[in-house]
Amino acid sequence: MTTSTLTPTSPDASATLRARQANWVANATLLWDKRTRIARTAVISLVAGLAIAFAIPKEYEASARIMPPDQGGGGAALLSALAGHGGGALGSLGSLAGGLLGGHNTSALFVDLLQSGTVSSHLIDRFQLQHAYHKRYRIDTAKYLARHTKIVEDKKSGVISITVEDTQPQRARDLTQAYLEELNKMVTQTSISSARQERIFIERRLQSVQRDLENAQLAMSDFSSSHTTIDIKEQTRAMVDAAAKLQGQLIVGQSELGSLEQIYGDGNVRVRAAQARVSALQKDLKQMSGTDAPLPAQAQKASSDELYPPLRQLPRLAVPYADLYRRVRVQETVFELLTQEYEMARIQEAKDIPVISVIDAPGLPEKKSYPPRLLVALGIMMVSCIAMSALILLRRRWEQMSEADPRKVLMRTVQGTLPLSMRGEGGRTEMETP
Repeated sequence: MTTSTLTPTSPDASATLRARQANWVANATLLWDKRTRIARTAVISLVAGLAIAFAIPKEYEASARIMPPDQGGGGAALLSALAGHGGGALGSLGSLAGGLLGGHNTSALFVDLLQSGTVSSHLIDRFQLQHAYHKRYRIDTAKYLARHTKIVEDKKSGVISITVEDTQPQRARDLTQAYLEELNKMVTQTSISSARQERIFIERRLQSVQRDLENAQLAMSDFSSSHTTIDIKEQTRAMVDAAAKLQGQLIVGQSELGSLEQIYGDGNVRVRAAQARVSALQKDLKQMSGTDAPLPAQAQKASSDELYPPLRQLPRLAVPYADLYRRVRVQETVFELLTQEYEMARIQEAKDIPVISVIDAPGLPEKKSYPPRLLVALGIMMVSCIAMSALILLRRRWEQMSEADPRKVLMRTVQGTLPLSMRGEGGRTEMETP
């Protein structure tokens, strides 16, 4: 059994082509005959489109562009430049090395922060957007804000563009600026660099060392007040010199007393005066020498009667005094070193906190960005004209159908089951109306 194939030169193919051309000409002729109806539809739809376009609220657009900080060093920046501008193997090598040394994409991180629920929640509370957008639920307000906010990252330069659309130009600008402020605040709060951790540790340690230093100074001052010790070395030297002078004066006084006793009797005035002077020197020397009593008893005596510690107690006082002095000096040294480290950690922490550079600050929009009213009206007019043309062609095709066509029979049956008010005028369907 053979199958015949129609060629473009066969009679059947020519007949089919002529039928299609005739059908196209008939459709065009029908539309031309109905041009008045189509024109009327175009005018009405254009007027309706203009009314709809002017009924749509105006929207204003405010934009800002920021440049995230460079987290990498000079080598990473050079490799990034090679990745962006180099070609061939050099560009591929720069891209690979930049990816290995860059750590993480700061721009992508900032985009995620800007799109986070925390930022949108703060903006909703700050500008009362739930009331401004007439939304019942907070989640619907957040979705509306996300739909009217466009955050785009330039993959080559890393520049982030923030665009906010709103029905009020001032609020659009304020929202864009608020995005920058919230991003700065979040970056500062979530910065957990090693310098910040070091600063927190040094700050706590510094407070503890300061308390220890105050306690050591207080213990040393109490000890010095109780034992009248100011500087053990200087006091020992002064006490030894004073004792040596007293002892020398005592020896001279005893020699003079012995000479006077050999010359005069014990009842002589000069002898009694020399004896009184020798007794006073001995008393002073004994008081200066002191006793070897334990420190607590001596401390009570020194605090009430003596203005300086006895000479025999100086070696015993030197040990606790040196220990207290050493504790004070150690705490002072540690406090000074920690203070320096604390200041350096604060400076390093300030360097480690990312700083966002604003390339283009948001300005007050002067012209609306939406809707394009002319395009909306023309679009509605074109859709209406196409719909009217399609309806005219469908009516023509419906009229050309045979009464015995199953589709037409089905339509008659459905029409018969409908109430009279829903039927077409004069019992005819809508397709049959001229």
